[in-house]
Amino acid sequence: MEAEADVNFEDEPLSSQPSGSSGEASPPPADPGRNDSAADQGNVPVFQPSVPPARFVREDLRVPWGWFDLLLFVLIAVVATMFLGMAVFAGFATLHLRLSDLQASPRLGGVVNIVADVLLFAALTGFLALQIRWRFRAPFWRTIGWRPLETANHPRALTYAGFIAGGLLLALFVQLGAAAFGTKSKLPIEDLFQDRVVVVLVLLLSVLMAPVVEETIFRGYIYPVIARSFGRGVGVLATGLLFGLLHAPQLWTGWVQIGLLVIVGIVFSYARAVKGTVVASYLLHLSYNFTVSFAFLLGSHWLRVLPSGP
Repeated sequence: MEAEADVNFEDEPLSSQPSGSSGEASPPPADPGRNDSAADQGNVPVFQPSVPPARFVREDLRVPWGWFDLLLFVLIAVVATMFLGMAVFAGFATLHLRLSDLQASPRLGGVVNIVADVLLFAALTGFLALQIRWRFRAPFWRTIGWRPLETANHPRALTYAGFIAGGLLLALFVQLGAAAFGTKSKLPIEDLFQDRVVVVLVLLLSVLMAPVVEETIFRGYIYPVIARSFGRGVGVLATGLLFGLLHAPQLWTGWVQIGLLVIVGIVFSYARAVKGTVVASYLLHLSYNFTVSFAFLLGSHWLRVLPSGP
């Protein structure tokens, strides 16, 4: 997993083969201390490697997990979502609260959803940490893509400020696009914005926890496998699409909003691909969520005016 010094990594899928001018793989160098007469007579087969050396794969794509691990993670995520949701409802049931009570109360229903999301985020991140630390015997944060952001000859503060400004501009673009072309119907996510306590919890979750966990999963865990197999372009588009579709249930019937969120996901993935670190997409994501949250606070006159219930 360590980077090689002074090596130019080719942007190729893992299946690419190094070739010479004739297109054939170069033979291994001869060993002057070995008698090759048996090999020349065909008694000893000489095997050529079918996988190119690690130097033909970018350092940020050299991860020890693969497609089987991704499928296993998706299965665990689905099961965890169902189990944790039922567990939270069961926990509230011990407090003599029925499902109808939770549905009738914006505060109780919102708190249940937020608690379930927090537990799900913690469970998925914990699974990835255990897998990387105990199965692959590797450091978690760096292996999953949280490498230092290279700033070249620019001041570090200026580089970070540039990504933060990029997230702000992206949020303004999405807000203007949604206002101009978005649906006027009520979106499911608006059910969480009817109670001040729930709103505060949602905004804190979206700024403090969601960017870390979502970037770790999408740009840290999923992107390297897709990009290593099919190239960085496919990796950027695929993870951006998955990111947008993950939020589709919250924005159902808001097709413009869903499409805009897919674009947001593609921008995040592009920053990750270009800079080779999750830190780049995290800064964009953090700034984007903070700007959207701050805009809601301003629009609601600091939570004095909230959307009405159904």
